[in-house]
Amino acid sequence: MINKVVSGAEEAITDISDGATIMLGGFGLCGIPENCINALVTKQVKNLTCISNNAGVDDFGIGLMLKQRQVKKMISSYVGENAEFERQLLSGELEVDLIPQGTLATRCLAAGYGMPAIFTPAGVGTEVAEGKEVRNFDGKDYLMEYAFDADFAIVKAWKGDTAGNLIFRSTSRNFNPVMAMAGKITIAEVEELVEAGELDPDYIHTPGIYVHRIFQGKDYEKRIEQRTVRKSEV
Repeated sequence: MINKVVSGAEEAITDISDGATIMLGGFGLCGIPENCINALVTKQVKNLTCISNNAGVDDFGIGLMLKQRQVKKMISSYVGENAEFERQLLSGELEVDLIPQGTLATRCLAAGYGMPAIFTPAGVGTEVAEGKEVRNFDGKDYLMEYAFDADFAIVKAWKGDTAGNLIFRSTSRNFNPVMAMAGKITIAEVEELVEAGELDPDYIHTPGIYVHRIFQGKDYEKRIEQRTVRKSEV
């Protein structure tokens, strides 16, 4: 059995170079690959195309790469929590492709399944449809959307083993599993790394066949994007 363990984030992202297209798992700030993002910031790679549900916040997640002008293009669904993202978009410094969330997920799945394109009703008759092929099936129009073509997919899991099998916990089972299937090279950082055979097969969400490198992360902040609490009744 192939051992896919690398020493840490720095080794895992060592061949991500300027101009790469990378997928980054997570939803909001939940389940994002914090260690790899920090390593990319330190490495200062430039002109990246980032495919992610969202763009982090100003001082965390992908927002750190935006702050250093490392991102050339964002392909995302929701970007409303990042003032620096908004500034770069409005000033023309950042290319942005906003995609319906379901379409984003399905284009990841298509890449993982080896399908060149999918058809979806989402976006028909809106700006999303501009320049795209529309086909009619049984009286309903559908947009043709291409599968993503990402050089790397970077995900974060709760547990993993040395063969690359992954288990995601709770809400972190968001874009991580579909992106893990979709990159030419998939990098996984995990909170707990165990030997192959220690994970219950019935609980594995991503089989190791999709994962090329894995390491145990450290110092996770696990921030909450918007904390809401009830006022004290006392």
